[in-house]
Amino acid sequence: MAAAVAAAVLSLSLAGAQPSAEPGELAAKPIPRNVDGTISFAGTKDDVGNWEGPPGTSLANNVFEDALEPNRLNLLTNLSVADVPFQPWARELYDLRQSSFTKDDPHTRCKPSGGARLFHTPYGFEILQLADTNEIMFLPVGSPHSWRVVHMDGRPLPENPPPSWYGTSVGRWEGDTLVIDTVGFNERFWISREGVPHTAQLRTTERISRPQFEQLRYEITIDDPGAYTKPWSGGWNIPWDAGNEPFDYLCQDNNLDPARMVGPQE
Repeated sequence: MAAAVAAAVLSLSLAGAQPSAEPGELAAKPIPRNVDGTISFAGTKDDVGNWEGPPGTSLANNVFEDALEPNRLNLLTNLSVADVPFQPWARELYDLRQSSFTKDDPHTRCKPSGGARLFHTPYGFEILQLADTNEIMFLPVGSPHSWRVVHMDGRPLPENPPPSWYGTSVGRWEGDTLVIDTVGFNERFWISREGVPHTAQLRTTERISRPQFEQLRYEITIDDPGAYTKPWSGGWNIPWDAGNEPFDYLCQDNNLDPARMVGPQE
């Protein structure tokens, strides 16, 4: 009996132990978990912060003179723009937005950022996991006073939801990855900062994980038969911004700054 108790204590001790660091190296911070065992996307009482909104990231790599260049945070699996399955009109619109240096981005007119656009919003964003309501909320800082809700109660996607900026989202866990399906978008935002177009037929599947304490991995699959010939995916890694907390950012429809957003000069 004593031997069994000793073995159990040893087992528990080993289970809670952290791997030791190599000489001269710091041990990796453990990834926090919620009471139900799911990954937490928040900080801890000793590590306050939120997630950055890396501005140079893009869903597709576009390398030519005066274009947005691939960011080091982009996923290695991202397509080049030449391989994105655009329909002709969508590629033409994408090129127009690039040629004008994305000056007409609705985000700069204080509009909510649907799709992947939320995940490279200035000043970062916070993720709230609400166990009491079975919801996950995304709170972007550099945007109008808006937030995105993901329902985690097992409900199906609605058949014909009214179109909105963020669409209607339902989520589930696949291991330690949060998977979010969304339908019901309006056509008034850009999917991402570089001007990826879409139609009201858009359906997205997002996969969000936390492979390290200081890193999120974000990937989105775009399924929009109105703009593309087949589904395609892209994404980026998102750094943790230690010590940063949301603040009251004011951006409303009477924004006076767009007059200075003139694009390239002749």
